[in-house]
Amino acid sequence: MSRPAPLAGIKVLDLTRLLPGPVATLHLADLGAEVIKIEDPQIGDYARTLGTGTGEDSAYFRMINRNKQGMVLDLKKPEGVEVFLRLAATADVIVESFRPGVVDKLGIGYETVRAINPKIAYCAISGYGQDGPYKNLAGHDINYLGYAGVLEQIGIEGSQPAVPNFQIADLLGGALTGVMGILAAVVEAQRTGQGRYVDVSMTDSVLAHTYFAMLRLNDAGHSVPRGSDLLSGGLPCYATYRCADGKYMAVGALEGKFWKICCTTLERPDWVARQWDAGLRSEMAALFATRPRDDWAERFLPTDCCVTPILSPEEALRNEQLQARGMIIEGAGLTQFAPPLKLSGFDFTVRQPAPRVGEHNAAILAAAGYDAAEIARLEASGALG
Repeated sequence: MSRPAPLAGIKVLDLTRLLPGPVATLHLADLGAEVIKIEDPQIGDYARTLGTGTGEDSAYFRMINRNKQGMVLDLKKPEGVEVFLRLAATADVIVESFRPGVVDKLGIGYETVRAINPKIAYCAISGYGQDGPYKNLAGHDINYLGYAGVLEQIGIEGSQPAVPNFQIADLLGGALTGVMGILAAVVEAQRTGQGRYVDVSMTDSVLAHTYFAMLRLNDAGHSVPRGSDLLSGGLPCYATYRCADGKYMAVGALEGKFWKICCTTLERPDWVARQWDAGLRSEMAALFATRPRDDWAERFLPTDCCVTPILSPEEALRNEQLQARGMIIEGAGLTQFAPPLKLSGFDFTVRQPAPRVGEHNAAILAAAGYDAAEIARLEASGALG
């Protein structure tokens, strides 16, 4: 039986740009929240034209801002601040990603909003958090990973650190940690009537998930060089191997039963006893290099021992498992992803595409109780861009 979207009735004011804030609010919007994306009239969201060179909204912007309403509001004008606070009075969530202190200078900080709306969940996502000696420093994903000790551990043994094409600090540290804090605060507000200030540091969030590096530190008292720890390439049973065609296989046969099947499939039963022997890596590499990737994938598919092909992004989009899960959405010249979770009684849909600049100004203001004359005065003041 179909039921209302899980976050139907939750109102979110989104002041964020680029990563990670818009992805956090994308998850909320996809689950049914009313997300109002607020952009300033001077710069707006840089993501609109990121990498396009055309002045048109980029595919990136359109992917991470679907299911949101769009509003332009100049928060440097008193009239813009008044509008924001009026919207905030009935909001459930505010998400911002400015440097610490900026929202307070604008007159829309947490204490100001809490005074008119005690149940607000006010989430600030920043690189280093709202306090500490680095709080005002600029940064990007690569910097946060560096400070958290993560980047130093990524890469092949003996090589320089590898920059992943997946923004770990932005997406894990900012977006998903932010959503976790927001939902916790919303649940508490519904139960007690009191919201929370949610301070998310992307650096903190990445550090807090470095479990295997911390395991090594606890066990041995020191870390190990990149590419040589248990799950970073140090084991022959958990590594990547280049095939004859230059493509790769992923071997994840950690458990003894899987490793035995792997060795049997490779027709090397003598390797079973060498599961933890780092020296076996080179012998396995030589064997995998004798066949193309898809030959190995076909051989291992029926064995169920955690040995699988490494797909390109294009291949992943065509993968039968991801297709069966409905993870790929095509339409309007855009390929994008469905939400990464399935909820009973909820069928995800793209309710509306990413908004044009200020597309919903009038509708949002009308819903907040402004009449046509008041909206016209706001437009004349420049508060709406």
